[in-house]
Amino acid sequence: MFNGRHFDRPVILLCVRWYLAYNLSLPDLEEMMAERGLSVDHSTIHRWVVHFFPQLLERFNRHKRCVTGKWHMDETYIKVRGERMYLYRAIDSLGDKVEFLFSESRDLPAAKPFLHRASDRHGRPNCIVIDGSQTNRQAVISRDAEDRLRDRSRSSLNPIRIRWSKCLNNRIEQDHRRIKRCIRAMLGFKSTASAEVILSGIEMVHMMRKRQAKFADNPRPSIAGQFELIAA
Repeated sequence: MFNGRHFDRPVILLCVRWYLAYNLSLPDLEEMMAERGLSVDHSTIHRWVVHFFPQLLERFNRHKRCVTGKWHMDETYIKVRGERMYLYRAIDSLGDKVEFLFSESRDLPAAKPFLHRASDRHGRPNCIVIDGSQTNRQAVISRDAEDRLRDRSRSSLNPIRIRWSKCLNNRIEQDHRRIKRCIRAMLGFKSTASAEVILSGIEMVHMMRKRQAKFADNPRPSIAGQFELIAA
């Protein structure tokens, strides 16, 4: 993965990990590397994140633990070039991340692909908690109907229960805040493509902190150790 690069793998992984895991801007990282005797331009660090992170996320997903059948689904806005875009997110009843999807819009054509991705990767949920969004409700109903049409077993599928509750969805609202705390220090996103990659990186580090990888149970590796495991 790192062959042919001017800098060694430990330096690249360190910069990528620090940028995604802590409240740092790219100029902050450039200054921190300079204090360690390394001249790394902040634009180079950004290119490392955009280039290497999708590969790291793909490797992490191969080792991700199963989630429970009760999901909390919601979306939060993210500004890109000063315009509002949306990050669809879901966590399970234990607080573990189910799935996330960055979208330029907040409508049914955005909510449906999010549920499709989550269901395809983690199986059909028993219950989905939403905050009263009619769009999200329609997306769940649509997914439920499609599952029934595709189901060829003799036993009928139980319907996906939908719970509308602002209070019950406080769990995922708190989870949104942790993501936005990291974004605030990054001084904004300049393009949709880089925003999607960087948000995925923040989400992966968030999952690492929750020990959602199968290799994070025993012994319990640090965030740095988990990066080394998936980059090996």
